This record gives sequence, structure tokens and C-alpha cells, in this order.
Amino acid sequence: MAHLASRRTRALALPVGLALTASLGFLPTAVASAAPADGPSTAAVTADGPKLSYVVNTKLGSGAVKHVRKAIADAGGTVVISYDRIGVIVVHSQNPDFARTIRQARGVTSAGATRTNPIVPQATKDVGSAAQPLTAAQAAAAAAGATAAQDPLEPLQWDLPAIKADKAHEISEGSGEVTVAVIDTGVDDTHPDLAPNFDRAASANCVTGAPDTTEGSWRPAAGESDHGTHVAGTIAAAKNGVGVTGVAPGVKVSGIKVSTPSGFFYTEAVVCGFMWAAEQGVEVTNNSYYTDPWLFNCKNDPDQGALVEAVARASRYAERKGTVNVAAAGNSDHDLAADAIEDTTSPNDTTPVTRTIDPAECLDIPAQLPGIVTVAATGAKGLKSSYSNYGLGVIDVAAPGGDSTRFQTPAPPATSGLILSTLPGGKFGYKAGTSMAAPHVAGVVALIKSTHPRASAYQVKALLTHQADATACGAPYDIDGDGAVDAVCEGGTNYNGFYGAGVVDALDAVRR
Repeated sequence: MAHLASRRTRALALPVGLALTASLGFLPTAVASAAPADGPSTAAVTADGPKLSYVVNTKLGSGAVKHVRKAIADAGGTVVISYDRIGVIVVHSQNPDFARTIRQARGVTSAGATRTNPIVPQATKDVGSAAQPLTAAQAAAAAAGATAAQDPLEPLQWDLPAIKADKAHEISEGSGEVTVAVIDTGVDDTHPDLAPNFDRAASANCVTGAPDTTEGSWRPAAGESDHGTHVAGTIAAAKNGVGVTGVAPGVKVSGIKVSTPSGFFYTEAVVCGFMWAAEQGVEVTNNSYYTDPWLFNCKNDPDQGALVEAVARASRYAERKGTVNVAAAGNSDHDLAADAIEDTTSPNDTTPVTRTIDPAECLDIPAQLPGIVTVAATGAKGLKSSYSNYGLGVIDVAAPGGDSTRFQTPAPPATSGLILSTLPGGKFGYKAGTSMAAPHVAGVVALIKSTHPRASAYQVKALLTHQADATACGAPYDIDGDGAVDAVCEGGTNYNGFYGAGVVDALDAVRR
């Protein structure tokens, strides 16, 4: 089966036509500080290079961090923010030798540039997949068929009964004491289906690597991607007689904006997103993106390895604080358990080069990091979506992400094989991707946490996989019916590379 690959979509959703995009030691106890502890250095360093952003990972302990801050200044770097709790410092520098120099400093474990393109103003463009807007006729037809217990557009949401969320809502819609943070392109909290459940206190803009809590900073600006708003609606659109219904319509949702206007999800922003969520006591994060500019980050590369370490430290810290982190597996139809994958799209912010990588050593982050709940997508017929990444030992669970209606047609009254959710400006529309699968899982995690408020992150993850509906590999996978096998599923009924432990179960989440 032929696959189109467009690396201009960093968020892990697919366009309406389903052009297949590529995917998508523990910690000290100090505080984050926004400036270096030492004064500016007088050492002469070259500062005529492009302005780049770096993460500098330090040994743990206040003494090591303080020494590294001084070394950063001496090397011509400026500290944006220092996350002392995890030993990660975000730095800007125009010294072309900054990374090489700082790696030699005492107390530094790794350091790397987070991008290959200089920090310059970038033109705004739509980076998420363009949503298919819901027409007035479709909305009217759905509302006419809705029962008294349903929101007007719920009859079009085939994805809710696919995970028994409709039955779960008869028992519980989730607790308002639970918040799911959408680490993404921003969330429009003025949407009438999101406003009742929006948690402003847990929202921020993390694009620079430091949190900005200015009112509305977490919203997508005009012309920016609607991706995060769509994700938020799948998780927690209120059951309020308006529009759609979320998987957990009684829980709170927050927005942590981490993508630039051009749609790049850089490491410093992702680290900030995990740290902000953790410090606000958020119970769940949803991560429907991969960290730019590398589709796969090779741990033996000094720059890429530093990015893996920084994001891993931040996500582990959030988990230690009680947060369950959920991530989309990606949309390239890659076997993430294969011996080798050809990556033709990295780095995606300058000029890509073709390289063959080992996905066990070169990671799609955050999806392949330890502790992350990695989610594959299914379509309306319950099969792996045509685009979804997979892999035995990588995929934890599966959930509806949608697929081409030609491949997987839903039962009436639903008409589209894609996922219907909220869009900025009070609108609704369809998208598909593992981006849409992950928030279904985040919503189920929120229901589990609502049912078991004292459960640890580890216990919640155990319940999630234990309650999932085991899904066998089934017949040889020929999703387009051309007679050729399009992907090979390895494993047994209870655990395999397509569905992990199975499709998540919202009903069990509220009754067990």
C-alpha cells in the first residue's frame, strides 16, 4: 500500500483525505529559576553565529547546577529558565561552539541544540491537518436523531460506543477534581463545549521553554492550528446540550501551548509542558505530537541524545508527581519494533537527510520514552487504522483515531470514519490520526482516576491495560483490499503489536 509522507504536520493528526503524515536517574528537589545564579561572564567568546536554543542536562544537586550556570555564561549562553528539580537548563546562544564547549564543563551530562534553524520570527501557517468542518445539514440531521440523553451531535460520534463511553456516562461522567492537560497547539477555552470544564489555573504558554500564564496565552492565535482544540473536545467536551460529548465530560481540561506559530514542537517547550503540568498537580497529560526537528532522536548523537534525556527527565518527573502521560504513536504506518526504519524527513526545520535508524536506539519522543502510555489508532470497524504506527513491545493500548471511510465505514447514523470534535470559534469538525486516538485514552485514564482518586500513576496505568478489551491480530492485514499485506501484526490475543493490551474500555473504568 502506498503512503504519502508530509513532514509539515508535526501534530499527529491526518488531513481529511488521509494523506499519511510521518508521526508521528530520578530527580532533585530544588526550584525552577528564570535567571542564572552567577553574573554575566567577561570571557571572550564568539557570538556571531545563528541564535539557537539548547538544553543543558546537569548532574543533580544545587552545586552542580550553579557551576553549570556559570559555565553557560562563560560559553556565551543566556539562561532562559533552569528546571533545577530535574537538572535541565534551557539556554540561548549565538556561539557556534556553545554545545561543544559546554559539554566539557564539570557537572554537565549532555547538551544539545533543540533545533537546526535559528530562532527568528516565522510566518504563521496551518500545521495541523485541516479539519473537515461539520455542515449545517449534518448537524441538523444528527440533532434530529439524538436522544434526550445525548448531546445534539453525539449520534455522529461512533468512537464513543466503540470504547463504551456512552454506557460509562450512565454511571459517571468523571470528577471535576481531575484535570487532563492538553500539551499541544493551544486550546480555545471560549468554545461553548469546552468553557464549562476548562482549568485556567493549569494552563500556560510554554513555547519559549518558560511558562507564560498571561490570560489567553494558551489559545491558538488566528491562523494557527486547531489541533489542540480538537483534542481537548475528545477528552472533556461537556455534556451540556451543546455539540459533542467528550470521553470524560465531567473532568477538567487545560491547555499547555507548546508549538510555535509555524507548528514546531521543540524540546524546551515540551520540557516546560511536562514540568508545568506536574507542578500544577495535573492528573493526566495528552501528547499528540512528536518533538521536532527529528522524527527519531538517536541517543548516540550528542545533540539528539541530549533532547531524549531532557524530555525523559521531565516526563519522569511528572509521573513521579502522580501524572499519567499519554502519547500518540504516530501516523507513518511504521513498525516501531522493526530492526531498521528509513527516515527521510529529519531534520524538518532545515534540510532533511535520508538515514536508516534503529528505533530501539533512535526514539520518537515522547511516544517511545519509558513510562509513557503509547497509543495506536483504530477505525470504525475496530481495525488498526491504515496510517497508525505499531510495534510489539511499543504499543500499550489502542483507541479510535479514525480512518478513511472507504477503508472503515461506521454504522449509521454516523457517516464519516473520522473523529468529530471541537474546533476554535465554537465550531465542530472531523480529523483523523493517532492524535485523535490518544485523547480517547487520556479520557479513559481520567475516568479511572475519578473512580480511584488515590491510585498512583503506576496503578492507574495497570488498571488501564488490565481493563482494556483484548483484541487479536485477526486475518492478515490488507486494509485497502488490494491483496497485499500492508502491515504484519505480531503477538497473541492478549498483547500484540497492533493493539497492545487491547482497545481501552471506558465502562470498566467507572465500574471497577
